[in-house]
Amino acid sequence: MSSLVERAAAGEEIVISKSGKPKAVLMPVRDVRPLRRPGQGKNAWKVRGDFDAPLPTSLLKHFGA
Repeated sequence: MSSLVERAAAGEEIVISKSGKPKAVLMPVRDVRPLRRPGQGKNAWKVRGDFDAPLPTSLLKHFGA
């Protein structure tokens, strides 16, 4: 199996069959994104002191409250 994975990673598309009928396709992953690193956005934005304050009545009426 690992040799098939290596072939697929190299760009080959491999069809896996059972009794002559295709059942699955092993193909390379195209969209590989780098791992996210925590803290990259540190100090990029600020939270206001009143971010959790109650919403104004004029806005609450649109939510049926």
